[in-house]
Amino acid sequence: MKLSMPLMYAGNPREAADQVVALEKAGLDTIWVAEPYGFDAPTLMGYLAAKTETVEIGAGILNVYSRTPGALLQTAAGLDNVSGGRAIIGLGASGPQVIEGFHGLPYDRPLGRTREVIKLLRMGLRREPLQSDGIYKIPLPEGQGTGLGKPLKLLNKPERAEVPLYVAALGDKNVAMTAEVADGWLPFLFVPEKAGEVWGDALARGTAKRSADLAPLQISAGGLVAIGDDVKGMLDFVRPMYALYVGGMGARGKNFYNDLACQYGFEKEAKEIQDLYLDGHKREAEAKVPMEWLEAGNLVGPESYVKERIAAFREAGVTNLQVTPASDDPAATIAHLKELVS
Repeated sequence: MKLSMPLMYAGNPREAADQVVALEKAGLDTIWVAEPYGFDAPTLMGYLAAKTETVEIGAGILNVYSRTPGALLQTAAGLDNVSGGRAIIGLGASGPQVIEGFHGLPYDRPLGRTREVIKLLRMGLRREPLQSDGIYKIPLPEGQGTGLGKPLKLLNKPERAEVPLYVAALGDKNVAMTAEVADGWLPFLFVPEKAGEVWGDALARGTAKRSADLAPLQISAGGLVAIGDDVKGMLDFVRPMYALYVGGMGARGKNFYNDLACQYGFEKEAKEIQDLYLDGHKREAEAKVPMEWLEAGNLVGPESYVKERIAAFREAGVTNLQVTPASDDPAATIAHLKELVS
């Protein structure tokens, strides 16, 4: 099992990025860089590539709307080159709030777009001319544009012909598609004991169609980590995040994370959290996040308990434990965890 972390920053990402060198020395295998509607991930990933030597640098995630497949190809190949073959490209559909509200693009056909982008990225990394007659029309057909477009292949030779492509997915069809065509899966607010119940059928359907040319699906999931005898209170630090996603990411009737809470068996709490959050009562919404969910989705407690949680994530198929240390010395926590997962 590998060990990974999201790049956490409140204001200046350079300060957080500079800490990755110490985390790398402590044994961190992968660092994930997000970009919902903040700084773009590729810029920070390139900065990290120059600062580090061994850690994998993953985009977690690049949405499939705001960049063309060609631009995503250039990003994947460029990042993999400057990192010396350490890039991971996490892809996802994001959500209507970000795609329509920040990028001004229609949120349509998310699964089809993701599938086509994966196909085109693999095609381009093999330096084959980009061609598509699906959602993406590459090159533009006659009658559109100037008519001068022709299939083009990447000018540069990529560092690797196969850069790992992960997908952030929660919905049944999206998870099945991920298990079929992606190299890895990035679930969110993951509860290992519930994974089979919620996603087992979808994963099985996708795996049954998976090409023999692909390695087994990798899974990166985890949560907050605090190791000690009196650390349970640390779980309160993730309440705002849970409440934001379950209550505020989307509208009533169209919130992927609220749907997930219901699938976990927290229907009553999910409705209460959403009602309170959308009515402006964020603190009250945070208080409604079930402690049962927080305990199961994170690794907070004595070392023996944290080892049990690691085993649960491993049993659920997680190959890359993604953690956020809640400590004054994150590198020391990573070093401790590295011993526990080995």
